[in-house]
Amino acid sequence: MRALLFDSTARPVEGYGARLPYRLETTADGGVEINPETLADLAIDCLDELHRQVHADGMKIAAIGGSAFWHSFLGVGENGKPTLPILHLLDTRSAAEVSQLPDAHVRTGCVRHTSYWPSKLLWLAKNRPDQFAATRRWLSFSEFLYEKLFGKARLSTSMASATGLWDQNANDYDAEMLAAVQVDRAMLADPAGMDQPACGLLPEFRQMWPAFENIPWYPLLGDGACDNVGCGAIGKEKFSLMVGTTGAMRAILEQPRIDVAPGLWCYRLDKKRFVTGGALSNGGEVYAWMKRTLQLPKDLEARLESAKPGTHGLTLLPFFSGERSPYWRADLRAAITGMSLATEPFDILRAALESVSLRFREIYGILSKHLGDPSEIIASGGALLHSPAWTQMMADAVGRPITACTEPESSSRGAALWVLEQTGAIENISSIPASTGATFEPRAEFAPIYDRLLAAQRDALKKLYDI
Repeated sequence: MRALLFDSTARPVEGYGARLPYRLETTADGGVEINPETLADLAIDCLDELHRQVHADGMKIAAIGGSAFWHSFLGVGENGKPTLPILHLLDTRSAAEVSQLPDAHVRTGCVRHTSYWPSKLLWLAKNRPDQFAATRRWLSFSEFLYEKLFGKARLSTSMASATGLWDQNANDYDAEMLAAVQVDRAMLADPAGMDQPACGLLPEFRQMWPAFENIPWYPLLGDGACDNVGCGAIGKEKFSLMVGTTGAMRAILEQPRIDVAPGLWCYRLDKKRFVTGGALSNGGEVYAWMKRTLQLPKDLEARLESAKPGTHGLTLLPFFSGERSPYWRADLRAAITGMSLATEPFDILRAALESVSLRFREIYGILSKHLGDPSEIIASGGALLHSPAWTQMMADAVGRPITACTEPESSSRGAALWVLEQTGAIENISSIPASTGATFEPRAEFAPIYDRLLAAQRDALKKLYDI
């Protein structure tokens, strides 16, 4: 959780800001949760610290916006108190309910999967009937936070579009899906009020934060959409390649309607812009797991830079948390074949990073078939920002040049740019280019090796999971 300060040119102001860590709670049956009150308190603490800094220096704040994780899901009762924890997108307990849903992908842009609200709603009705019955409203964390601050929830089209309940072209809830999960529209945010800023903090916060009062607080946007804006990947000629805890490849399209492509998801940045692409449940967390678990060499980055692909003799499937694009299978699990007594921890790590890179190659193939080859792929996210060697692997595996975005907080920057556009401070979210670094060119001599590795990965998927 973090609160940051940006200037009118969408540059972070050094020396200002706050951040606090949190951990998701996991359960043996596939649950991934966090207490919404805990998360809201962390957000309030970060805002409080940032306010202390700006108020002490007499700064004037023009507006507030934000980036929040897509697909967040919780319920509240009559008193506005949570009836259940936030169920994270990686929560897979609703896998059995997925097949009970109608296939509305061409309208909602969301494949039937545990990431989205519909399967979670069915799971709750079956397995947590008391909590389900006590719930009067279903909402995202961003709505819950604004309700605590203003006494009234605020929701963006961006956040609503990634629930699995939203018709992308109609810009409204999907009637068939609401009927399937037995949820009344009255239990959801009113589309007429979406994207409208809140103003007028509750007395408690008005007293705490005079510098944040009487300014517009825009509803929080989906983090993936913000990342594209913040790294400069706007328009179908620019794809973003993001590796954080998870991973995604996306494009932003400004057009009145969209044909949702098979194999891709489609959400929105706002009422006039779509975001489409593919998402991986396994990205930087795979690297983090390897670093926590294996005894890796200290000169890790140097060894990754000098090693040739495929020399480890391993085939690795990186599905520690199931997988989304392009398979949308919550039951997939990680596997390694080809190990011998000569296999070292570094070999396993190298195979894991190559395998995630090949997952992006699969997404690129679908996205480029739908939109055409882009003029540029821009890489963002902390996992790649701190590992040029992995960024080079991505370029080799995808077979396209990849330019590194050097913005340290691209999602937050994207939210700042969107707010600057809303307030009229800039004409368009693309008005201020992102800072970028090196461009990693694919090495032609490694193309046949990655072809072989991909074929081996597909063969393992067929044998283990009939894909």
